[in-house]
Amino acid sequence: MTNADFLASPFLPAVDLPDLDISGPGRFYNRELSWLGFNWRVLEEAENARVPLLERLRFLSISANNLDEFYTVRVAGLRELAHAGNTTPAADGLTPAEQLVLINENARRLMQSQQRVLTALQDEMEDAGISVLRRDELTDPDKSFLAEFFLNRVFPVLSPLAIDPAHPFPFIPNTGFCLALQLERTRDKRTLQALLPIPHQIDRFTALPSDPGSHRFLPLEELLLEHVDSLFPGYKLKAHFEFRVLRDSDLEVEEEAEDLVREFEVALKRRRRGEVVRLTHSAGAPEKLMSTIMAELGVETAEVVEIDGMIGVADLDELVLDSRPDLLWPAFTPRVPERVSDFDGDMFAAIRQKDMLLHHPYETFDMVVRFLTQAARDPDVVAIKQTLYRTSKNSPIVEALCEAAEDGKSVTALVELKARFDEAANIRQSRRLERAGAHVVYGFLDLKTHAKISTVVRREGDNLVTYTHYGTGNYHPITARIYTDLSFFTCDRALGRDATKVFNFLSGYAQPEALENLAISPISLKPRLLEMIAAEIEHVKEGRPGEIWAKMNSLIDSEVIDALYAASQGGVKISLVIRGICGLRPGIKGLSDNIRVKSIVGRFLEHSRIVCFGNGHGLPSKKARVYISSADWMGRNLNRRVETLIEINNPTVKAQIVGQVMAANLADVAQSWVMGPDGTFNRADLPEGAFAFNCHRFFMENPSLSGRGSAGASDVPKLTHTDDITGN
Repeated sequence: MTNADFLASPFLPAVDLPDLDISGPGRFYNRELSWLGFNWRVLEEAENARVPLLERLRFLSISANNLDEFYTVRVAGLRELAHAGNTTPAADGLTPAEQLVLINENARRLMQSQQRVLTALQDEMEDAGISVLRRDELTDPDKSFLAEFFLNRVFPVLSPLAIDPAHPFPFIPNTGFCLALQLERTRDKRTLQALLPIPHQIDRFTALPSDPGSHRFLPLEELLLEHVDSLFPGYKLKAHFEFRVLRDSDLEVEEEAEDLVREFEVALKRRRRGEVVRLTHSAGAPEKLMSTIMAELGVETAEVVEIDGMIGVADLDELVLDSRPDLLWPAFTPRVPERVSDFDGDMFAAIRQKDMLLHHPYETFDMVVRFLTQAARDPDVVAIKQTLYRTSKNSPIVEALCEAAEDGKSVTALVELKARFDEAANIRQSRRLERAGAHVVYGFLDLKTHAKISTVVRREGDNLVTYTHYGTGNYHPITARIYTDLSFFTCDRALGRDATKVFNFLSGYAQPEALENLAISPISLKPRLLEMIAAEIEHVKEGRPGEIWAKMNSLIDSEVIDALYAASQGGVKISLVIRGICGLRPGIKGLSDNIRVKSIVGRFLEHSRIVCFGNGHGLPSKKARVYISSADWMGRNLNRRVETLIEINNPTVKAQIVGQVMAANLADVAQSWVMGPDGTFNRADLPEGAFAFNCHRFFMENPSLSGRGSAGASDVPKLTHTDDITGN
């Protein structure tokens, strides 16, 4: 199936896979292999000729960074299970040890491909005037410049370390990058083994003086090798190699921790010292020195990867130069919604007029910041409640909450300490909020709070009005520039009551009852999804259309997947946009004949979670039931997190989600991959120069329906089944 077929034609005939036991574990695709498949798609964007050169370099860097995190979290967990002798199979039937074998084989091929892609990109960069040099390519003027640079900017930070009985092997932290050196003393030929940790406080690439229009860089490891005699006077370099360490980065927290913040501070230190899960090294390593390092780090041969090329590919993002806009995506400035401008920036007035849905990054996230900043300074606002899962270092949202608390307003902030890799930042933010006088709570020890909710209670006449923001993404102004997410603003009383009940649940453990437009995990979200999927089956049984459109990052929960299989077998048409992990196998005869899955990987990171049920009328339809959510359909989100599923009832917002957001995602060809029954994804074959509908471009060029102001929404394009492929 090509992408052009995805909506333009009826569902194509399903395939028969006689070797697959569709009644057993074979009906599921392995989670870890599916994630690796996503990262292959990211890497392949680095080879996409439609993408500007330095953006392709960025995709290469992202693929490497993704793989590092995958190893420090997912592979680390599987490794621990395998070492403990755990043979419990995953949903697809593979044991931890069996998964590790497949992961390592796949990941090694991925790392080899990263090097191949890097070589090709460097050739193109050379043609564009951007060079990454080796030390043997340096000119005398280069060496003079680097000598001063090294002495003043690098030398003071370095710590050369001998490896011998008098010098214990040093600790190398997670993502630690080192030069391993084999040296010989000039006067007596005595050998010395040493390590030179490469400091992460210094940029990986040093910019060299260059002619106008050109850019030349020297990797830091090459700079250190050029000046090794300054670090080991009287010694001669005989051999060297680079290596990089990845460690288990999962956190363990005592269940009975009395001071949760202090316990997390201790756990973060333990993470730094986790067991090594992968050691990558450059080619040509002396066997004896390599053996010493492996023994000291406690790694096995299966966990060691030799790289014929660059170690630490993730650092290439330093070479994505703002000074070369000709090699980057065209500049894009997010829109300010017209309705907000109509009210001179007054968010409360704009929301009072009617519900408003903003689509980030196409509509600026500054409106979310303005919502809270305005609340902090408004004398009629009496209370603000806010969840914080991830946010930026110098967060304007935290700044607004602190300002409100210092002004005497009641401020409650739910800070999630278990937001992976943001724990330290969240601890700092919680301390700052406490000093300002905010009530800071940390939710549940055994449940992450992943819901994205903000409420502002404002005195208007004799009443208190609750303004509520529900989001699909984090309150993070930086990532909001590249993540596609939805922000729903409302002063609907029922939705305000629902949000308040969720906050009471988080701060006082009072389980919410009688939620009106909201379902939450781990209590009611999954049952609501299963109920709505079953309802579509009933519509088909009674002769009405049954249809589901859904969009998310990951689909892996086995119970939900089986419900979708049952719906497919019951005649429900199901179209899924899954960016990353998908454990469902589409298009298998007798199992998933009526299910199609696609993935979009492009300029922006697809992050919004949406589900639309035809409700007996098919899709698109004004009578559909439409939801936005903070949750992916994974066991962790549905069973071990606090998440939200919000039903959208406003007709304009519903039309925006179904007729704009979902229709454009389903229609996309330029950035889309279609999933086959075997778990592989294939991109559409497009002739050179052929038009391909690009949903990101569509959203950049067309305003959202509910954000329109006095101009009205009649001229805002909506996609239908007849025009979604042609791009009209």
